[in-house]
Amino acid sequence: MTSATEVELEDLLRRALHATGTGARWAVEADDMWCRVAPVPATRREQGWKLHVSATAASAPEVLTKALDVLLREKSGFKFARSLERVGALNSRATPRGNAGKFITVYPRSDAEAAALARDLHAATTGLAGPRILSDQPYAPHSLVHYRYGAFVGRRRLSDDGLLVWFIEDPDGNPVEDKRTGRYAPPPWAVCPFPASVPVAPQDGEATSRPVVLGGRFAVREAIRQTNKGGVYRGSDTRTGAGVVIKEARPHVEGDASGGDVRDWLRAEARTLEKLKGTGLAPEAVALFEHAGHLFLAQDEVPGVTLRTWVAEHFRDVGAERYRADALAQVARLVDLVAAAHARGLVLRDFTPGNVMVRPDGGLCLIDLELAVLEDEDALPTRVGTPGFSAPERLADAPVRPTADYYSLGATACFVLAGKVPNLLPEEPVGRPAEERLAAWLAACTGPLRLPDAVVDMILGLMRDDPAERWDPSRAREALRRTDHPAARPGSAETTAVRRPGSSAVAGPVPDGRTADEVVAGLVDHLVDSMTPADDRLWPVSTLTGESDPCTVQQGAAGVLAVLTRYFEVTGDPRLPGLLSTAGRWIADRTDLRSPRPGLHFGGRGTAWALYDAGRAIDDRRLVEHALDLALAPPQRTPHHDVTHGTAGSGLAALHLWRHTGDARFADLAVDAADRLTAAARREPSGVGWPVPAEADSPEDGKRYLGFAHGAAGIGFFLLAASDLSRQPDHRATALEVGEGLVADAVRIGEAAQWPAQSGDLPTAPYWCHGSAGIGTFLVRLWQATGDDRFGDLARGSAHAVAERASRAPLSQCHGLAGNGDFLLDLADATGDPVHRDMAGELAGLILAEGTRRQGHVVFPNEYGEVSTSWSDGSAGILAFLLRTLHGGPRHWTVEQRG
Repeated sequence: MTSATEVELEDLLRRALHATGTGARWAVEADDMWCRVAPVPATRREQGWKLHVSATAASAPEVLTKALDVLLREKSGFKFARSLERVGALNSRATPRGNAGKFITVYPRSDAEAAALARDLHAATTGLAGPRILSDQPYAPHSLVHYRYGAFVGRRRLSDDGLLVWFIEDPDGNPVEDKRTGRYAPPPWAVCPFPASVPVAPQDGEATSRPVVLGGRFAVREAIRQTNKGGVYRGSDTRTGAGVVIKEARPHVEGDASGGDVRDWLRAEARTLEKLKGTGLAPEAVALFEHAGHLFLAQDEVPGVTLRTWVAEHFRDVGAERYRADALAQVARLVDLVAAAHARGLVLRDFTPGNVMVRPDGGLCLIDLELAVLEDEDALPTRVGTPGFSAPERLADAPVRPTADYYSLGATACFVLAGKVPNLLPEEPVGRPAEERLAAWLAACTGPLRLPDAVVDMILGLMRDDPAERWDPSRAREALRRTDHPAARPGSAETTAVRRPGSSAVAGPVPDGRTADEVVAGLVDHLVDSMTPADDRLWPVSTLTGESDPCTVQQGAAGVLAVLTRYFEVTGDPRLPGLLSTAGRWIADRTDLRSPRPGLHFGGRGTAWALYDAGRAIDDRRLVEHALDLALAPPQRTPHHDVTHGTAGSGLAALHLWRHTGDARFADLAVDAADRLTAAARREPSGVGWPVPAEADSPEDGKRYLGFAHGAAGIGFFLLAASDLSRQPDHRATALEVGEGLVADAVRIGEAAQWPAQSGDLPTAPYWCHGSAGIGTFLVRLWQATGDDRFGDLARGSAHAVAERASRAPLSQCHGLAGNGDFLLDLADATGDPVHRDMAGELAGLILAEGTRRQGHVVFPNEYGEVSTSWSDGSAGILAFLLRTLHGGPRHWTVEQRG
């Protein structure tokens, strides 16, 4: 029989069509992921019960062959993953639980046909291997055939949160989100046509009559995490009462052509724990057992938190000075931990901050040793690892060597000391060595971190590109002994701040010796060349956190348009008038003037702002008129009050357009928005706020955020600006109430001022969205308006929080250095103190050090390691901040302070 690795799945379809003589009855087309097969003529319902058939990389050819024997006799359309590589991706441990395992999808023409096809497909594939599909219900015990009710065609709409979601319709024609999660959850009106041969598992939040006991012994208390690979649970051993952690491995996940899967990894971990018994390096194994066909490993529960959590919590709780000393001590323990593991013949293969526990006494313990290898056993072949922490050769499945752990030790030490490992995207064509780029980034961290020379040398030595040149733990330990009293690294020509007239100091190294202006030009080149007017999105963006309207500020074309407009105004780049016109008209053709969504970042008002500024810059009257029509169109009714989605954001856009047009209609809109926000304010002992109302149909229901993007600080910012126009005392008074509440909620740690996302919570990261950078943006304005030094002092404390966290931050506007840097420039403009401009320059240096050259362009990674052009997490937001550091000017999406 032909081996699975030699089979092309599309060839199997072609052979089957030829053998059955049915080729004329079917239309076949393929894309990168799927091969789609539709009857001629095509007849597909918009929604209904659909079938999924799972398979492994080893079983997929036979599963497809047997399924085609059934499907080609009927007239229901279907699709299948077009290659064994795609099958492997569907079964990866990293695949979202709602998508995993769906090798074949069938779109039955009727419920009766769905039931018949399920029966026949089950009979045809019985006994073959494939994973359980978590979003569906199995047709029968151990069946590869599964079913769920959902959309057959790609219909999407914007949710109240401004994200595009798949939807189906209820019997009355109302849209209902077609949620694709790791749970089977059919809509209540859908009558199931399949036999009830498998009990439906309880859904999240549903009560069960008894606690879950696995293997007749281990009572589950809670899920620590759930992935496609299986869950990790916290529970207790009913025999001893001791706490345990239970790891689950689902059959056929991460399966290979030989039939191996994640269960083999769990067995390997059990063997490793058994051999480390009594050493204290790892938890004690309690039992390896099967339950309902899944493999489980129970092990002693290690008290404490993961090192990743320790870094976040410890810095939050103790501040920068204390953290610096504690982090160095923690790195020394990490060096000892790896050395001790290697002394026992253990190569870890996945040493990361998430796989180290910090006990309450400060001691360290290894966890999640499923990829670890002992010297007396063969290693399971795998390219699985943790990007940023796994050595490059490890991700290519190189032979097992301790030198790969040296790299991971260096990356983990870097994470502890700096808060992250920089995401240095590959250059195209290949440029500077990775170790040289890492050195440049560490040099840019000099100001915020004040790392000793020996520590920087240690990180670079452990993370050498050449495995043979990497430092071992003993040499790393020697370097740490020279750092009893950490001191700042001396400045050098490479890291000295460079002054430009009328701009901030841009500190830090610039990739390939280019100036910051050249990096900005490379960014603009990327945006110019990546525009695709023929596509559904004008510029490429990341959609890992959801996909929004392609025209908006947050993740769409309006954010990029606004920044390129500013660049044209500053430089006069002759390429841009035509591009701005094309982009503006692309957006205008896709915006609904009848009932736009409210809000600045997710709504039509921000889009109108961008179109107006672009049209005015290039003297395009059509764009200007469309922008004004869009801004004046009656918006959809909104339950949101905030800047990004709601009334405050719409009001800011109206203020901007009133100031530039003098049109009284925009003044009326701004005042009306302020009136509605003042009336909607809710006063509680914790302060004034605007809770997300229940009618928002959002997981944020009832939350009272403090930050700029979604909460009181952004609303206060608008109300303060609107009071300059309205002269209504209640608008200004409500803004002052917001300020008083933020004073009460501030958490001071050293010189830094931080805030929780909601009153009473622990402090959150100091970003624009929820934290210090956004709240400080409002407090600067409030201090200017009132002269109350409490607000000014907290704004300066916000700047300290931003600076202390700089090396830990992503690069973006919403959650990162670009948004934080814009706040520092606001503070510099308000106070005239050059220290804040210099701090912004340090942040710009950190951004520049993560830039990557690709085909003559400059790109930057977002939080997920992807290249995105959007305002919120990509190049547009980064470009906006860098332009401002070089050329000054107002901040995007704000209005000038009026006296």
